[in-house]
Amino acid sequence: MQRNSTFSNKCARYMRSILKNYELYLFVLPALAYLFIYCYLPMYGVQIAFKDYRVGKGILGSEWVGLKHFHKFLGNATNRDLIWNTLQLSVETLIVGFPLPIIFALILNEVQQKRFRKVVQTVSYAPHFISTVVLVSMLTLFLDKNTGIINTMLRFFGAGPFDFMTRSDWFPHIYVISDIWQNLGWNSIIYISALASVDVALHEAARIDGASRLQRIIYVDFPCIFPTVAIMLILQTGNLMTVGFEKAYLMQNPLNLGSSEIISTYVYKMGLLYNQYSYSTAINLFNSVVNCILLVTVNGIVRRLSDSGLW
Repeated sequence: MQRNSTFSNKCARYMRSILKNYELYLFVLPALAYLFIYCYLPMYGVQIAFKDYRVGKGILGSEWVGLKHFHKFLGNATNRDLIWNTLQLSVETLIVGFPLPIIFALILNEVQQKRFRKVVQTVSYAPHFISTVVLVSMLTLFLDKNTGIINTMLRFFGAGPFDFMTRSDWFPHIYVISDIWQNLGWNSIIYISALASVDVALHEAARIDGASRLQRIIYVDFPCIFPTVAIMLILQTGNLMTVGFEKAYLMQNPLNLGSSEIISTYVYKMGLLYNQYSYSTAINLFNSVVNCILLVTVNGIVRRLSDSGLW
């Protein structure tokens, strides 16, 4: 009886809190509705990964086959190349692309001329708003073997020409470099915001102690933004197996398919072009489970090392 009374009191307090702040809950309601309708409700269809789905029979009427599609994907040696290609793009993007926005933000924070800093920020942010289709078109034009500006410059120095877009060994590097160019400024915004909150008194104390500008960046600025860096690292690692579909698909051609075929493009082809819905769902579910494991693992490591994390 006492437990029921305690539970009733907690529910009553909770309801009074909701009624007291109902305006705030009304603001949150559209976001919750969006998440429920477009993120949680479609999870009902994940079960087709364990079924031999037929459109005429529906999800419930289709035959249950268990882990058949997972074995089919993981047991095929060719499909292991998809995992390798995906990891290669993701890891290279993480190793090269993650530190650069931090370094860029730290350097930009040291620029004293406000007008010059604003110009640099605007120029670095602008590529982020270029659509993927336009970006790939620019890459195709710039890297064209005969008329591209890159090969024109290489010929001027006595090298080339190279057919960059058709070479499998060049595809990951072109993908990563273009991604860094497009998102460097945009990804640095959160670090610039974090640097704006660094206490000026810390810099003044470091100057009095004779610290140089580089030492102040290393021992004052970076430790202050480290919690933000840790959280961003966790989030990016949690998406390690999720490589942007549109860009990779648009950059594909028969000659570079050996390195440009990744999990997301393969899922698209299997699901929408060849109507293998259960098989493509199983691959995507495998991808999501791996991302979830990576997210939890990296979050635990970061929590032990720095007391910073998502939870």
